[in-house]
Amino acid sequence: MKSLTLQPIDHVEGTVNLPGSKSISNRVLLLAALAEGTTRVGNLLDSDDTRYMLDALIELGVEIRRDGDVADIVGRGGPLVTTDGERELYLGMAGTAYRPLTASLCLGRGTFRLMGSARMAERPIADLVDGLRALGASIEYLARDGYPPLLVRGTGLRGGSIRMRGGVSSQFLTSLLMAAPYAERPVTVTIDGEQVSKPYLDITIGLMRRFGVDARHADYRRFDVPTGRYRSTGAIHIEGDASAATYFLAAGAIRGSVVVRGIGRHSVQGDAAFVDVLAAMGADVRVNDDSIEVRAAPLRAVDLDLNAIPDAAMTVAALALFARGTTRIRNIGNWRVKETDRLSAMASELRKLGATIDEGPDSIAVTPPARLVPARIDTFGDHRVAMCFSLAALGGVPVTIVDPDCVGKTFPEFFTVFESISRRG
Repeated sequence: MKSLTLQPIDHVEGTVNLPGSKSISNRVLLLAALAEGTTRVGNLLDSDDTRYMLDALIELGVEIRRDGDVADIVGRGGPLVTTDGERELYLGMAGTAYRPLTASLCLGRGTFRLMGSARMAERPIADLVDGLRALGASIEYLARDGYPPLLVRGTGLRGGSIRMRGGVSSQFLTSLLMAAPYAERPVTVTIDGEQVSKPYLDITIGLMRRFGVDARHADYRRFDVPTGRYRSTGAIHIEGDASAATYFLAAGAIRGSVVVRGIGRHSVQGDAAFVDVLAAMGADVRVNDDSIEVRAAPLRAVDLDLNAIPDAAMTVAALALFARGTTRIRNIGNWRVKETDRLSAMASELRKLGATIDEGPDSIAVTPPARLVPARIDTFGDHRVAMCFSLAALGGVPVTIVDPDCVGKTFPEFFTVFESISRRG
Protein backbone atom coordinates (compact mmCIF):
# COMPACT_ATOMS: atom_id res chain seq x y z
CA MET A 1 0.00 0.00 0.00
CA LYS A 2 1.15 3.53 -0.77
CA SER A 3 2.83 5.46 2.04
CA LEU A 4 4.23 8.94 2.65
CA THR A 5 7.19 9.70 4.93
CA LEU A 6 7.24 13.11 6.57
CA GLN A 7 10.78 14.06 7.53
CA PRO A 8 11.30 15.86 10.85
CA ILE A 9 9.93 19.41 10.81
CA ASP A 10 11.86 22.09 12.69
CA HIS A 11 8.91 24.49 12.92
CA VAL A 12 5.87 25.71 11.00
CA GLU A 13 5.24 29.20 9.68
CA GLY A 14 2.74 30.69 7.28
CA THR A 15 -0.89 31.20 6.34
CA VAL A 16 -3.44 28.55 5.36
CA ASN A 17 -6.59 29.30 3.37
CA LEU A 18 -9.11 26.70 4.46
CA PRO A 19 -11.24 24.67 2.07
CA GLY A 20 -14.99 24.76 2.63
CA SER A 21 -16.50 22.82 5.51
CA LYS A 22 -17.56 19.27 4.65
CA SER A 23 -20.43 19.34 7.13
CA ILE A 24 -21.80 22.60 5.75
CA SER A 25 -21.13 21.74 2.09
CA ASN A 26 -23.18 18.54 2.03
CA ARG A 27 -26.01 20.03 4.08
CA VAL A 28 -26.21 23.02 1.75
CA LEU A 29 -26.14 20.85 -1.38
CA LEU A 30 -29.10 18.81 -0.19
CA LEU A 31 -31.11 21.76 1.13
CA ALA A 32 -30.53 23.66 -2.12
CA ALA A 33 -31.71 20.61 -4.10
CA LEU A 34 -34.90 20.40 -2.02
CA ALA A 35 -35.56 24.15 -2.20
CA GLU A 36 -37.51 26.31 -4.61
CA GLY A 37 -35.24 28.37 -6.86
CA THR A 38 -31.57 28.31 -7.82
CA THR A 39 -28.86 28.60 -5.18
CA ARG A 40 -25.30 29.67 -5.93
CA VAL A 41 -22.91 27.92 -3.53
CA GLY A 42 -19.46 29.44 -3.08
CA ASN A 43 -16.31 27.89 -1.56
CA LEU A 44 -17.84 24.44 -2.01
CA LEU A 45 -15.48 21.74 -0.77
CA ASP A 46 -14.01 19.49 -3.47
CA SER A 47 -13.55 16.12 -1.77
CA ASP A 48 -14.70 12.51 -1.96
CA ASP A 49 -17.66 13.14 0.35
CA THR A 50 -18.99 16.13 -1.55
CA ARG A 51 -18.48 14.36 -4.88
CA TYR A 52 -20.62 11.46 -3.67
CA MET A 53 -23.38 13.90 -2.76
CA LEU A 54 -23.09 15.82 -6.03
CA ASP A 55 -23.03 12.66 -8.13
CA ALA A 56 -26.06 11.28 -6.29
CA LEU A 57 -28.06 14.47 -6.77
CA ILE A 58 -27.20 14.56 -10.47
CA GLU A 59 -28.20 10.88 -10.81
CA LEU A 60 -31.51 11.79 -9.18
CA GLY A 61 -32.11 14.47 -11.82
CA VAL A 62 -31.08 17.63 -9.99
CA GLU A 63 -29.57 20.20 -12.34
CA ILE A 64 -26.15 21.29 -11.09
CA ARG A 65 -23.71 23.59 -12.88
CA ARG A 66 -20.23 23.71 -11.35
CA ASP A 67 -17.25 25.96 -12.03
CA GLY A 68 -14.36 25.34 -9.62
CA ASP A 69 -15.54 25.88 -6.07
CA VAL A 70 -18.79 27.53 -7.18
CA ALA A 71 -21.93 25.52 -7.99
CA ASP A 72 -25.41 26.55 -9.09
CA ILE A 73 -28.06 24.15 -7.76
CA VAL A 74 -31.47 24.27 -9.44
CA GLY A 75 -33.83 23.21 -6.67
CA ARG A 76 -36.72 20.78 -7.10
CA GLY A 77 -39.04 22.73 -4.80
CA GLY A 78 -39.91 19.55 -2.94
CA PRO A 79 -38.99 15.85 -3.08
CA LEU A 80 -35.93 15.02 -5.15
CA VAL A 81 -37.76 12.37 -7.20
CA THR A 82 -41.47 12.40 -8.10
CA THR A 83 -41.59 9.50 -10.59
CA ASP A 84 -41.52 5.74 -10.17
CA GLY A 85 -38.55 3.57 -11.09
CA GLU A 86 -35.58 2.01 -9.34
CA ARG A 87 -32.16 3.59 -8.96
CA GLU A 88 -28.94 2.49 -7.24
CA LEU A 89 -26.70 5.05 -5.59
CA TYR A 90 -23.17 4.30 -4.39
CA LEU A 91 -22.11 6.65 -1.61
CA GLY A 92 -18.76 5.23 -0.53
CA MET A 93 -18.00 6.05 3.11
CA ALA A 94 -19.72 9.46 3.01
CA GLY A 95 -21.96 9.47 6.07
CA THR A 96 -22.90 13.10 5.41
CA ALA A 97 -24.34 11.97 2.07
CA TYR A 98 -25.67 8.50 2.91
CA ARG A 99 -27.70 9.37 5.99
CA PRO A 100 -29.40 12.59 4.78
CA LEU A 101 -30.25 11.00 1.44
CA THR A 102 -31.79 8.03 3.25
CA ALA A 103 -34.25 10.43 4.88
CA SER A 104 -34.87 12.70 1.90
CA LEU A 105 -35.52 9.83 -0.51
CA CYS A 106 -38.41 8.69 1.69
CA LEU A 107 -40.23 11.69 0.23
CA GLY A 108 -41.77 11.64 -3.24
CA ARG A 109 -41.67 8.50 -5.39
CA GLY A 110 -39.24 5.87 -6.60
CA THR A 111 -37.24 2.97 -5.18
CA PHE A 112 -33.58 3.44 -4.23
CA ARG A 113 -30.80 1.03 -3.36
CA LEU A 114 -28.34 2.94 -1.21
CA MET A 115 -24.95 1.23 -1.33
CA GLY A 116 -21.65 2.09 0.31
CA SER A 117 -18.17 0.90 1.16
CA ALA A 118 -17.37 -2.12 3.32
CA ARG A 119 -16.81 0.20 6.30
CA MET A 120 -20.15 1.95 5.69
CA ALA A 121 -21.80 -1.46 6.04
CA GLU A 122 -20.29 -1.65 9.55
CA ARG A 123 -21.60 1.75 10.69
CA PRO A 124 -24.93 1.56 12.53
CA ILE A 125 -27.96 3.27 11.06
CA ALA A 126 -30.85 1.67 12.98
CA ASP A 127 -31.68 4.81 14.99
CA LEU A 128 -32.30 6.75 11.79
CA VAL A 129 -34.24 3.95 10.11
CA ASP A 130 -36.39 3.39 13.20
CA GLY A 131 -37.15 7.12 13.41
CA LEU A 132 -38.10 7.34 9.74
CA ARG A 133 -40.24 4.21 9.95
CA ALA A 134 -42.09 5.75 12.90
CA LEU A 135 -42.93 8.64 10.57
CA GLY A 136 -44.27 6.23 7.93
CA ALA A 137 -41.20 5.55 5.80
CA SER A 138 -40.70 2.31 3.86
CA ILE A 139 -37.09 1.15 4.37
CA GLU A 140 -35.59 -2.34 4.26
CA TYR A 141 -32.17 -3.65 5.17
CA LEU A 142 -30.51 -5.42 2.24
CA ALA A 143 -27.99 -7.37 4.35
CA ARG A 144 -27.61 -7.10 8.12
CA ASP A 145 -30.36 -5.55 10.22
CA GLY A 146 -29.34 -2.18 11.61
CA TYR A 147 -26.68 -1.47 8.97
CA PRO A 148 -26.39 -0.38 5.32
CA PRO A 149 -27.04 -1.12 2.52
CA LEU A 150 -30.68 -0.04 2.43
CA LEU A 151 -33.68 -0.21 0.12
CA VAL A 152 -35.67 3.03 0.41
CA ARG A 153 -39.10 3.51 -1.17
CA GLY A 154 -40.48 6.99 -1.71
CA THR A 155 -43.86 6.75 -0.02
CA GLY A 156 -43.81 10.02 1.90
CA LEU A 157 -43.62 10.82 5.61
CA ARG A 158 -46.79 11.36 7.60
CA GLY A 159 -45.15 13.36 10.39
CA GLY A 160 -46.16 13.41 14.02
CA SER A 161 -44.27 12.78 17.25
CA ILE A 162 -41.49 10.21 17.65
CA ARG A 163 -38.59 9.38 19.96
CA MET A 164 -34.97 8.88 18.92
CA ARG A 165 -31.82 7.91 20.77
CA GLY A 166 -29.24 10.66 20.77
CA GLY A 167 -26.16 8.82 21.94
CA VAL A 168 -24.67 7.42 18.72
CA SER A 169 -24.54 10.14 16.04
CA SER A 170 -26.03 13.59 15.48
CA GLN A 171 -26.19 12.77 11.76
CA PHE A 172 -29.27 10.59 12.35
CA LEU A 173 -31.25 13.49 13.77
CA THR A 174 -29.82 15.95 11.25
CA SER A 175 -30.97 13.71 8.39
CA LEU A 176 -34.49 13.37 9.73
CA LEU A 177 -34.82 17.07 10.51
CA MET A 178 -33.80 18.14 7.01
CA ALA A 179 -36.48 15.94 5.42
CA ALA A 180 -39.16 16.78 7.99
CA PRO A 181 -40.62 19.99 6.45
CA TYR A 182 -42.03 17.91 3.59
CA ALA A 183 -43.91 15.52 5.88
CA GLU A 184 -47.71 15.66 5.87
CA ARG A 185 -47.81 17.04 9.43
CA PRO A 186 -45.31 18.84 11.67
CA VAL A 187 -42.64 16.62 13.17
CA THR A 188 -41.64 16.52 16.83
CA VAL A 189 -38.63 14.46 17.92
CA THR A 190 -37.98 13.77 21.60
CA ILE A 191 -34.45 12.59 22.41
CA ASP A 192 -33.85 9.59 24.64
CA GLY A 193 -30.60 9.88 26.58
CA GLU A 194 -27.91 12.49 26.00
CA GLN A 195 -27.64 14.03 22.54
CA VAL A 196 -24.08 13.86 21.20
CA SER A 197 -22.30 16.39 18.98
CA LYS A 198 -24.78 19.20 19.63
CA PRO A 199 -22.87 21.85 17.63
CA TYR A 200 -23.54 19.87 14.44
CA LEU A 201 -27.27 20.14 15.13
CA ASP A 202 -26.84 23.89 15.53
CA ILE A 203 -25.40 23.92 12.00
CA THR A 204 -28.36 21.94 10.70
CA ILE A 205 -31.02 24.12 12.30
CA GLY A 206 -29.19 27.31 11.33
CA LEU A 207 -29.03 26.26 7.68
CA MET A 208 -32.67 25.14 7.65
CA ARG A 209 -33.60 28.62 8.83
CA ARG A 210 -31.50 30.21 6.10
CA PHE A 211 -33.53 28.18 3.63
CA GLY A 212 -36.78 29.35 5.20
CA VAL A 213 -37.83 26.64 7.67
CA ASP A 214 -37.92 27.65 11.33
CA ALA A 215 -36.98 24.44 13.18
CA ARG A 216 -36.53 24.79 16.92
CA HIS A 217 -35.29 22.80 19.87
CA ALA A 218 -35.75 22.84 23.64
CA ASP A 219 -32.35 22.24 25.23
CA TYR A 220 -31.58 19.55 22.62
CA ARG A 221 -34.25 17.35 24.25
CA ARG A 222 -37.10 18.11 21.89
CA PHE A 223 -36.98 19.25 18.27
CA ASP A 224 -39.96 20.73 16.43
CA VAL A 225 -40.14 21.14 12.65
CA PRO A 226 -43.14 22.77 10.93
CA THR A 227 -44.36 21.72 7.52
CA GLY A 228 -43.28 24.01 4.71
CA ARG A 229 -40.94 24.41 1.78
CA TYR A 230 -37.32 25.37 1.57
CA ARG A 231 -36.62 28.45 -0.52
CA SER A 232 -33.31 29.38 -2.10
CA THR A 233 -31.10 31.82 -0.26
CA GLY A 234 -29.94 33.11 -3.65
CA ALA A 235 -26.28 32.72 -2.76
CA ILE A 236 -24.47 31.15 0.14
CA HIS A 237 -20.76 31.02 0.97
CA ILE A 238 -19.39 27.94 2.73
CA GLU A 239 -17.15 28.92 5.61
CA GLY A 240 -13.76 27.28 6.01
CA ASP A 241 -13.59 23.82 7.54
CA ALA A 242 -13.00 24.19 11.28
CA SER A 243 -12.06 20.52 11.65
CA ALA A 244 -9.36 20.90 9.00
CA ALA A 245 -8.13 24.05 10.75
CA THR A 246 -7.29 22.11 13.91
CA TYR A 247 -4.25 20.38 12.36
CA PHE A 248 -2.60 23.63 11.33
CA LEU A 249 -3.50 25.43 14.55
CA ALA A 250 -2.10 22.52 16.55
CA ALA A 251 1.12 22.63 14.53
CA GLY A 252 1.50 26.32 15.35
CA ALA A 253 0.90 25.61 19.03
CA ILE A 254 3.60 22.92 19.03
CA ARG A 255 6.37 24.76 17.26
CA GLY A 256 6.04 27.96 15.24
CA SER A 257 3.21 30.28 14.25
CA VAL A 258 0.28 29.77 11.90
CA VAL A 259 -2.63 31.83 10.60
CA VAL A 260 -5.70 30.07 9.20
CA ARG A 261 -8.14 32.08 7.10
CA GLY A 262 -11.78 31.25 6.44
CA ILE A 263 -13.07 30.92 10.00
CA GLY A 264 -13.08 33.29 12.94
CA ARG A 265 -15.04 34.48 15.94
CA HIS A 266 -18.38 34.16 14.15
CA SER A 267 -17.93 30.55 13.00
CA VAL A 268 -21.03 28.35 13.20
CA GLN A 269 -18.98 25.17 13.55
CA GLY A 270 -18.49 23.46 16.86
CA ASP A 271 -14.87 22.57 16.09
CA ALA A 272 -14.02 26.26 16.21
CA ALA A 273 -14.02 25.68 19.99
CA PHE A 274 -10.70 23.90 19.47
CA VAL A 275 -9.09 27.29 20.08
CA ASP A 276 -10.40 27.18 23.65
CA VAL A 277 -8.63 23.85 24.16
CA LEU A 278 -5.41 25.33 22.73
CA ALA A 279 -5.66 28.25 25.12
CA ALA A 280 -6.27 25.90 28.05
CA MET A 281 -3.14 23.99 27.06
CA GLY A 282 -1.12 27.20 27.09
CA ALA A 283 -0.89 28.20 23.42
CA ASP A 284 -0.93 31.85 22.37
CA VAL A 285 -4.22 32.22 20.47
CA ARG A 286 -5.81 35.20 18.74
CA VAL A 287 -9.26 34.91 17.12
CA ASN A 288 -10.19 37.53 14.52
CA ASP A 289 -13.31 38.04 12.41
CA ASP A 290 -12.16 35.78 9.56
CA SER A 291 -8.92 34.24 10.80
CA ILE A 292 -7.27 32.56 13.76
CA GLU A 293 -3.61 32.98 14.74
CA VAL A 294 -1.67 30.61 16.98
CA ARG A 295 1.88 30.88 18.31
CA ALA A 296 3.79 28.18 20.13
CA ALA A 297 4.17 28.16 23.90
CA PRO A 298 4.94 25.43 26.47
CA LEU A 299 1.93 23.13 26.45
CA ARG A 300 0.35 21.51 29.49
CA ALA A 301 -2.02 18.55 29.75
CA VAL A 302 -5.78 18.98 30.09
CA ASP A 303 -8.65 16.82 31.33
CA LEU A 304 -11.75 17.60 29.26
CA ASP A 305 -15.14 16.29 28.12
CA LEU A 306 -14.95 16.78 24.34
CA ASN A 307 -18.21 15.12 23.31
CA ALA A 308 -19.29 18.31 21.54
CA ILE A 309 -16.24 18.35 19.23
CA PRO A 310 -15.38 14.69 18.48
CA ASP A 311 -13.36 15.38 15.32
CA ALA A 312 -11.27 18.10 16.94
CA ALA A 313 -10.83 15.85 19.98
CA MET A 314 -8.69 13.56 17.83
CA THR A 315 -6.32 16.46 17.19
CA VAL A 316 -6.16 17.06 20.94
CA ALA A 317 -5.07 13.43 21.41
CA ALA A 318 -2.20 13.96 18.94
CA LEU A 319 -1.34 17.32 20.49
CA ALA A 320 -1.01 15.56 23.86
CA LEU A 321 2.28 14.12 22.60
CA PHE A 322 3.75 17.59 23.12
CA ALA A 323 2.10 18.55 26.42
CA ARG A 324 3.53 18.21 29.92
CA GLY A 325 1.57 15.63 31.92
CA THR A 326 -1.25 13.24 31.08
CA THR A 327 -4.05 14.52 28.85
CA ARG A 328 -7.46 12.89 29.37
CA ILE A 329 -10.23 13.16 26.79
CA ARG A 330 -13.64 12.01 27.99
CA ASN A 331 -17.11 11.19 26.63
CA ILE A 332 -15.95 10.26 23.12
CA GLY A 333 -17.54 6.83 22.79
CA ASN A 334 -18.96 7.79 19.39
CA TRP A 335 -15.38 7.68 18.04
CA ARG A 336 -15.95 3.93 17.79
CA VAL A 337 -18.62 4.19 15.05
CA LYS A 338 -16.82 6.62 12.74
CA GLU A 339 -14.75 5.80 9.62
CA THR A 340 -12.90 3.35 11.84
CA ASP A 341 -12.92 2.60 15.57
CA ARG A 342 -11.08 5.81 16.28
CA LEU A 343 -10.49 5.12 19.96
CA SER A 344 -8.69 1.89 19.19
CA ALA A 345 -6.88 3.42 16.20
CA MET A 346 -5.60 6.47 18.06
CA ALA A 347 -4.49 4.34 21.02
CA SER A 348 -2.54 1.88 18.90
CA GLU A 349 -0.80 4.50 16.76
CA LEU A 350 0.06 6.82 19.66
CA ARG A 351 1.73 3.86 21.38
CA LYS A 352 3.92 3.39 18.30
CA LEU A 353 5.36 6.85 18.90
CA GLY A 354 6.25 5.92 22.49
CA ALA A 355 3.24 7.34 24.33
CA THR A 356 1.65 5.60 27.30
CA ILE A 357 -2.05 5.14 26.63
CA ASP A 358 -5.03 4.28 28.81
CA GLU A 359 -7.94 3.46 26.51
CA GLY A 360 -11.37 3.33 28.12
CA PRO A 361 -14.79 2.51 26.62
CA ASP A 362 -15.38 6.21 25.91
CA SER A 363 -12.15 7.93 26.88
CA ILE A 364 -8.44 8.07 26.24
CA ALA A 365 -5.52 9.24 28.39
CA VAL A 366 -2.22 10.13 26.70
CA THR A 367 1.11 10.47 28.52
CA PRO A 368 3.88 11.58 26.16
CA PRO A 369 7.30 9.90 26.10
CA ALA A 370 10.50 11.77 26.92
CA ARG A 371 11.25 11.57 23.19
CA LEU A 372 9.10 10.41 20.30
CA VAL A 373 10.29 7.41 18.32
CA PRO A 374 10.00 7.05 14.52
CA ALA A 375 6.84 5.22 13.53
CA ARG A 376 4.89 3.83 10.63
CA ILE A 377 1.32 4.97 11.17
CA ASP A 378 -1.56 2.82 9.99
CA THR A 379 -4.49 5.05 9.09
CA PHE A 380 -7.18 2.35 8.76
CA GLY A 381 -8.49 4.30 5.77
CA ASP A 382 -9.47 7.17 8.09
CA HIS A 383 -8.65 10.65 6.85
CA ARG A 384 -8.55 12.15 10.33
CA VAL A 385 -6.07 9.58 11.62
CA ALA A 386 -3.77 10.46 8.72
CA MET A 387 -4.00 14.19 9.31
CA CYS A 388 -3.61 13.96 13.10
CA PHE A 389 -0.39 11.99 12.94
CA SER A 390 1.27 14.41 10.54
CA LEU A 391 1.82 16.49 13.69
CA ALA A 392 4.25 13.88 15.03
CA ALA A 393 6.86 15.05 12.49
CA LEU A 394 7.23 18.13 14.69
CA GLY A 395 8.68 15.84 17.37
CA GLY A 396 12.06 15.46 15.72
CA VAL A 397 11.40 12.08 14.10
CA PRO A 398 10.35 10.89 10.65
CA VAL A 399 6.77 9.66 10.47
CA THR A 400 5.44 7.39 7.73
CA ILE A 401 1.73 7.68 6.93
CA VAL A 402 0.23 4.57 5.35
CA ASP A 403 -2.49 5.23 2.74
CA PRO A 404 -2.08 9.02 2.72
CA ASP A 405 -4.63 9.33 -0.09
CA CYS A 406 -7.40 8.61 2.42
CA VAL A 407 -7.36 12.35 3.18
CA GLY A 408 -9.24 12.74 -0.11
CA LYS A 409 -12.44 12.10 1.84
CA THR A 410 -12.42 15.70 3.11
CA PHE A 411 -9.13 17.42 2.22
CA PRO A 412 -7.34 16.05 -0.89
CA GLU A 413 -4.63 18.73 -0.76
CA PHE A 414 -3.87 18.33 2.95
CA PHE A 415 -0.28 17.12 2.71
CA THR A 416 0.59 19.73 0.08
CA VAL A 417 -0.78 22.48 2.30
CA PHE A 418 0.90 21.05 5.42
CA GLU A 419 4.22 20.95 3.58
CA SER A 420 3.79 24.58 2.52
CA ILE A 421 4.03 25.78 6.14
CA SER A 422 6.70 23.26 7.21
CA ARG A 423 10.25 24.51 7.74
CA ARG A 424 13.31 22.25 8.00
CA GLY A 425 16.96 22.87 8.72
